[in-house]
Amino acid sequence: MEIPFVSFNAQNAAVAEESKAVFSRFIDSQYYVLGPMTRQFEEDYARFNEVPHAIGISNGLDALHISLKVLGVGPGDEVIVPSNTYIATALAVEMAGAKVVFAEPDADTYNISPASIRNAIGPNTKAIMPVHLYGQACEMDEIMAIAEEFKLFVVEDNAQGHGARFNEKITGSFGHANASSFYPTKNLGAFGEAGAITTNSAELDKAVRVWRNYGSEKRYHNMVKGYNNRIDELQAGLLSLKLRYLNDWTKARQEAAARYHANLNDIKGISLPYCHPNASHVYHLFVIRCEERNKVQEYLESKGVKTVIHYPIPPHLQEAYQDAGFEKGAFPIAEKLADTSLSLPIFPGIEPQQIDYVCEQLRTYFGS
Repeated sequence: MEIPFVSFNAQNAAVAEESKAVFSRFIDSQYYVLGPMTRQFEEDYARFNEVPHAIGISNGLDALHISLKVLGVGPGDEVIVPSNTYIATALAVEMAGAKVVFAEPDADTYNISPASIRNAIGPNTKAIMPVHLYGQACEMDEIMAIAEEFKLFVVEDNAQGHGARFNEKITGSFGHANASSFYPTKNLGAFGEAGAITTNSAELDKAVRVWRNYGSEKRYHNMVKGYNNRIDELQAGLLSLKLRYLNDWTKARQEAAARYHANLNDIKGISLPYCHPNASHVYHLFVIRCEERNKVQEYLESKGVKTVIHYPIPPHLQEAYQDAGFEKGAFPIAEKLADTSLSLPIFPGIEPQQIDYVCEQLRTYFGS
């Protein structure tokens, strides 16, 4: 049996006809940038995220960058980010001109540890950037309490956590400005590049709209040296459509994850995803851990099962960060996760028999 790591077949089939109608409205409207589809998506996504404001942005990295800019983060400032994240989180800090300060994750949830955040705070710390990694909400109540204690900003990296909650509050509604990515593989994915910023602040909402549009609120009147980071009008329309299906797709991911848990929970040699008791998990990824990770991946590949390693090299060990002087061992928890983590196939539309086949291969490999 051939099991893809991800397939869009079921999702695309669900929205195929309606997508054609969205495209027709887009063509007929003759609004191609910041038109009615963008406004509608911003209203829809704000409602979904239970905040008063959402602003469409060109992609997730730009959303992170602009979130920092509108909060005044820049040269001389430090931003705390998890040591086990996709490099975009750190790159956004660099783009703002600030310094990245890495903090270790919790070894069980894989999310940034509040204790490690506290230990990383220094006199130049300006902001904390928690990442809801793999789809599980971070311990946001404690993170926000730390931020309030030290008068720091919080920017949630919500690229993988669409719809996740901590103590029943949805991700993307905690921080001062919060960034989402709608890269096609995300739980809410565009048919190309797109992103958004959510906020509870009317002042920040206005500032983001200026920064994303050449620094201009009124055409030819430029208030700041801004960027061209606007969401594509067609992508906004398609995202509004797909947003109506997101809760059902999330449920499908959670059901698939539950089947993995049920089939694999007695296998010695595998660590399954752990969810904090106050958090929910939307399973953007289903990540197991095993000491023989590379051999397991090769074995599954030989049996037709596609897997991915997220992420094989932590940001502090990337060539791009050689100038920071980090050596192997600087962040042992992140490095251990990088050496042992393996993402199994999970997507809306994955069949129970496909999950069972993946689990059967793992049981065979581990002799269970």
